[in-house]
Amino acid sequence: MSYRANPVKVYDAFDDLLRRTLSKIPCDLGRLIYLASTRDYNTGTYHHEGLSARHPGDGAREALQAAHRDVFCRLATATLEELVGQLEMYVQSSHERPDELVRTWQELEPYRIAIPMLADPTMVQLFLSNIRIALEVLRFRQKQNPLRPSGASQLPSPAR
Repeated sequence: MSYRANPVKVYDAFDDLLRRTLSKIPCDLGRLIYLASTRDYNTGTYHHEGLSARHPGDGAREALQAAHRDVFCRLATATLEELVGQLEMYVQSSHERPDELVRTWQELEPYRIAIPMLADPTMVQLFLSNIRIALEVLRFRQKQNPLRPSGASQLPSPAR
């Protein structure tokens, strides 16, 4: 039998997570990657040392899981333009070469590991499809003007 944490304790841990940690990450895509990194890939359980110390029991684990699902749902339902903007912010905040990051993400698809467990299969497919398109938009922009910061333009128009 599985016991759920007290909803008030989960809410307190969730609020703490938002204020102390997630608010410092500049975009939802960065938050998604971060939250996925708190999940043990062998067991699927979430752990955050600081959050667990402040919120003992299952509250911290459930708050991390809820935040992960919440951020994923926002990204999966974002417009393509919003998702491209998220990807641009993530690339800029990564301090990696934008062209290398985009190429690596296209080849290895590391964003797949950031999908929460038990996510709706339709939302997963929508997210994966849109991320692939957003990466292609960024790659196109990089080819068009490799010296321009990636956030300086709009989506290419089909008429161009």
